[in-house]
Amino acid sequence: MRIALYQGTPKPLDVPSNLERLQHQAQLAAARGAQLLVCPEMFLSGYNIGLDQVERLAEAEDGPSAMSVVEIAQAHRIAIVYGYPERAEDGAIYNSVQLIDAHGSSLCNYRKTHLFGELDRSMFSPGADHFPVVELDGWKVGLLICYDIEFPENARRLALNGAELILVPTANMAPYDFVCQVTVRSRAQENQCYLVYANYCGSESEIQYCGQSSIIGPDGDVLAIAGHEEGLLLADLQRERVLKGREAFPYLADLRRDLH
Repeated sequence: MRIALYQGTPKPLDVPSNLERLQHQAQLAAARGAQLLVCPEMFLSGYNIGLDQVERLAEAEDGPSAMSVVEIAQAHRIAIVYGYPERAEDGAIYNSVQLIDAHGSSLCNYRKTHLFGELDRSMFSPGADHFPVVELDGWKVGLLICYDIEFPENARRLALNGAELILVPTANMAPYDFVCQVTVRSRAQENQCYLVYANYCGSESEIQYCGQSSIIGPDGDVLAIAGHEEGLLLADLQRERVLKGREAFPYLADLRRDLH
């Protein structure tokens, strides 16, 4: 599978513009042979926008913006992962990401479970105990969002449930560059899975995003990494590397689950 990752500056409160940008990046990624495009956390609305704006812009997982993403995916025959504020049927608002396949079907909608500080807690409800692993083009795929990946239990849970690829839309900021440089590589290696970490660059109000989005191999190898500027990363994934990694480092097989 060829993966594309888009790192860009946030465009807060401008859903139409972000959908246009998504369409453009999907077109570029598909033209370069990518089967999947991964975008940052809260991509459609911006992240640091406050409760009032989150409440105004939140949509159902099958709302108008989702239908626009479906059309983009179908038009360019590419699967898309994007972040957005989700309004549930009971009115609760979640920091969510959705995976739409190249046929326009929603394969997975994941709600952020580990909220980051008052910034997250002032806007969102925490996601429930729902860590799905779905199939995309023959790959077992799991989703996490930003702070979620900093808890090793989350990635391990997905790996134990069969995930070979973990996709992590994020909005990581200074001074937490360590996560971009070290943590994501560790999560990939300790679970022998590919990991895609899609961050913002630039700033949003007082937040300075640290960029450094990356695509990491199952041995912790950096297949592609961005700097602090906008760009599209691509990398080719091979399942054989996952299988060989789990033979060389049988952490998942050797884990004493009865002790955890």
